Amino acid sequence: MPKAKGKNRRRKFGYNVNRKRLNRQSRKRAAPRIECSHIRRAWDGTKSVSQNLAEMGLAADPNKAIPIRKRQLPVMEMEVDGQDKGKRVVKKPYVLDELEYEASLPEKKSETLSRDLLDYVQYMVRNHGENYKAMACDEKNFYQDTPKQIKRKISVYKRFYPEEFQAFIASLQQVKMDQQ
Repeated sequence: MPKAKGKNRRRKFGYNVNRKRLNRQSRKRAAPRIECSHIRRAWDGTKSVSQNLAEMGLAADPNKAIPIRKRQLPVMEMEVDGQDKGKRVVKKPYVLDELEYEASLPEKKSETLSRDLLDYVQYMVRNHGENYKAMACDEKNFYQDTPKQIKRKISVYKRFYPEEFQAFIASLQQVKMDQQ
């Protein structure tokens, strides 16, 4: 049985195809990658970006949303048939409400300190108290921190974990009382 004629032939480059337009069309066809879940749920694939955002009460172009006013003499504006041209109807106000609510929530503290740093600071405070020069000369000071750098690390620990630091200091004082 003979082979198909076109299959065996080498593929040739299509010089008459506009690659830029092809890429643009394929990107347009692909669904927009929207990170915000509120906007993604309200998105209508049949409408353009500016139409979707206008329905949600959001601006596609921030420069057009809040224009920079040029210094001019005040001009009297007349209303035509009682309609304002600049007003748009927001059909999906719940998106804007959800975004405002999410923005008003307090931000969670996501910064933490490493366990090594916590152990290092506790060791230094336990053995040397407030003597930063002695801490700098300690054999556990592997990174050869200066007294000022050690003081800064301790202050960071105090700022990040104030309750834990107070409990640690109280336990140190309790140990000192028991030893005396």
